[in-house]
Amino acid sequence: MRMIDEIGTQISEIKDEPYVANADGTMVPRVPITHRDEEYDSLVFDVLRDMQLRHFWYIGRHRFIFHALKHYMAQIPARDRGLRAIDVGGGCGGWVDYLSRRLPGAFDELALADSSLKALELAKPILNPKAKRYQIDLLNSGWTNRWDLIFLLDVVEHIPPDQKVFDEAMKILSPGGLLIVTAPALKFFWSYNDEMVHHVRRYSRRDYRQLGESAGLNVLLTRYFMFFLSPLLLLSRMKTVDVKNMKPEEISAYIAKTHRVPAIPLNQVMTAIFSLETPIGHWIPFPWGTSILGVFQKPI
Repeated sequence: MRMIDEIGTQISEIKDEPYVANADGTMVPRVPITHRDEEYDSLVFDVLRDMQLRHFWYIGRHRFIFHALKHYMAQIPARDRGLRAIDVGGGCGGWVDYLSRRLPGAFDELALADSSLKALELAKPILNPKAKRYQIDLLNSGWTNRWDLIFLLDVVEHIPPDQKVFDEAMKILSPGGLLIVTAPALKFFWSYNDEMVHHVRRYSRRDYRQLGESAGLNVLLTRYFMFFLSPLLLLSRMKTVDVKNMKPEEISAYIAKTHRVPAIPLNQVMTAIFSLETPIGHWIPFPWGTSILGVFQKPI
């Protein structure tokens, strides 16, 4: 009887799925959506793909998030199936690739979601063939109680109605599921780079707590990281760049130049430095940092 119930549930989920596969194999919404370049410029996805795989900043970020993930995954209630996880706004798939290599077999479903079809196309060669790719509007995904684990990694700072992002995550999480969020931290570190990459804001621990609690989520952790980057970011604030008078193609070219992966020797040195933040930053919370991590749980 239990097996029949599980099969019935699976059939129902397939029937109610608001996405269908296109010719590329990407799951696209039945009601078409459009990527909003004013929130994340699609011209920089080629740069992002390389950065997500090799840049010291992404390597350090992945390590910090992964340490928290391993600790809190045990708090997700046991299911009659494997865990379902999705990286929303995940760009070119660097984090999903990282997870699939370090936690093989841990997920019944591990997926990438983004509003940009270009990003999802660029992600296809690096992802495990079993990983689904969804084009979604993260303010209206069409899901309910669908995922046990949602990642929003450096996404909410691009979305003007950020509370709606948390509300939607609450809706699509299964009971007891986890939401893991990272974003740029603290208004003090605001610079021309934030304007160039269409950031709307930076976050404090208090901001995270308010967003999570307003959505009805339990706040398990708020933690600053990228502490060692703060001196470099402060130095960058001394530079003046007239972003408002730059053309879009000039901004894209500037981002491509300044965000590319450094030369191998420098990238290796910086990778070693930022790798020290894990587990130090989890043992002894940093008083500040240029990024912030939050872990939230949907009540059972």
